[in-house]
Amino acid sequence: MGDYHAVIGDLQAVHHAFDNSQQTEKAPSAALNGIDTTKEDDFPRWYQQILLKGEMIDYYDVSGCYVLRPGSWEIWEIMQEWFNKEIKKMGVRNCSFPMFVTEEVLRKEQSHIEGFSAEVAWVTQSGTSTLEKKIAIRPTSETIIYPYLANWIRSYRELPLRLNQWNSVVRWEFKNPQPFLRSREFYWQEGHTAHLTSEGAEKEVHQILDLYCQIYRDFLAIPVVPGRKTDKEKFAGAEYTTTVEAYIPATGRAIQGATSHGLGQNFSKMFNISVEDPKLDGTGDSSQRLFLWQNSWAYSTRVIGVMAMVHGDNKGLVVPPRVAPIQVVIVPVGITAQVPEERTDIHEYIKTMQETLESDGIRVEADLREEHTPGWKFNHWELKGIPLRLEVGPRELNESCISTSRRDTREKGRIELARLSVDVRAVLETIQASMYVRALEQYRNNVKVITKWEQFTAALDRKHLCLIPFCTREDCEERIRRLSERTADPSMRNDARAPSMGAKSLCIPFQQPSELQGTNTKCLAEGCELMAEKWCLFGRSY
Repeated sequence: MGDYHAVIGDLQAVHHAFDNSQQTEKAPSAALNGIDTTKEDDFPRWYQQILLKGEMIDYYDVSGCYVLRPGSWEIWEIMQEWFNKEIKKMGVRNCSFPMFVTEEVLRKEQSHIEGFSAEVAWVTQSGTSTLEKKIAIRPTSETIIYPYLANWIRSYRELPLRLNQWNSVVRWEFKNPQPFLRSREFYWQEGHTAHLTSEGAEKEVHQILDLYCQIYRDFLAIPVVPGRKTDKEKFAGAEYTTTVEAYIPATGRAIQGATSHGLGQNFSKMFNISVEDPKLDGTGDSSQRLFLWQNSWAYSTRVIGVMAMVHGDNKGLVVPPRVAPIQVVIVPVGITAQVPEERTDIHEYIKTMQETLESDGIRVEADLREEHTPGWKFNHWELKGIPLRLEVGPRELNESCISTSRRDTREKGRIELARLSVDVRAVLETIQASMYVRALEQYRNNVKVITKWEQFTAALDRKHLCLIPFCTREDCEERIRRLSERTADPSMRNDARAPSMGAKSLCIPFQQPSELQGTNTKCLAEGCELMAEKWCLFGRSY
């Protein structure tokens, strides 16, 4: 087995605002922050606790549905604002379609609905009356939107048509629900576009996928592998699906981060979305029409769950600065009851700091509550994952400086008041970059090139993802899943955080480590005699 480095590009140099010799704080016990387990001992319980006690979610009385509190919704808004700007540069316009769809329309594209049939929620009653025809709550919106595209698009001169909506969808999952990962209602954006040519449509598929890569890399500090899904794993009704795949080190499992689908002409032929051939230019037979090439693409609030799982620790959430609703918290320390003037002076000092930072676009909170001790406040804000804590006491007041504490590494430091905004911004950028570096190192260390079948399941059991030579046939993919369900090493403890489920294909990475054509390299699947066509990433997955 060898490390696979080609899937991620070289990391840019990281600017360090702190000296490497700084000391690290000792982590308090779990009892101090209300988390009664650890990431290592009980990952599912730890995950739910950091979200609940970090005030990202609350439970709801409908199983599988969750309340998204401001702590998570504001992260979603930050990403939404950026993504909106980027897609609008491409000519995408936002709109909104109803959440209900008739059974007749939903079933019009049969191969598409078969991919969702087990998860569709139906409305069958209004008040005390049974509906004559049941109505579905959208699991996705292709069949809702596309009849309207057929009416709206009259000429090739109107193309491409690019629409996007921000909404929730319902998929009535019966598997174990998990906040953000598997919920019965979740929020996303879904783009739907129509193009005159397949080349124009394909270009957009990759443009959107690049934006999804940026969301993970530049905002969430998480490396992803972009690639193409196998035919077995592609979106129902699509010609092909591209994806970005993330990795959760604590469980050794992959997770699909976002997808951009090339739908081909499958839906346009079903819904008669067509235009006159521009070659005729109004002079030929108007009955000769071209069916359009379509795309759909989406990322969802799942990204917040991925962020929490990758970066969180036993003290709670760790939120990357670029998506943190509160980037900096200021806490007064060392105030004694004997000298009330100190309290007033320190609070005024803090308010001035807050105004300075806010005027420079830094999201900051000053915690001046008197009913809690500084230690309680430290734990409270660490649980929420606030990237940077500033501490101000009598010493800082006298020396015109501020003490700092990074949430990601717990490193202590000091900055001068005169350089407050400049140094705080530099520290936040350092935290952002450092979080990505750590996640990237974990990813690289756990993606392995496997060329012998006997190594495959053993690598899975050690929480690795496996890049293998693969023939891309569906029957081989199913064989790999079935054969990898068994534990390769019976002496290994069955890990409840990454049970010995079978491996599935994650993607065929766009960046291939080597060319397989003409190498006489066989497919890794046991018993397959076909030559491998592509390197394919396999792993246990959420």
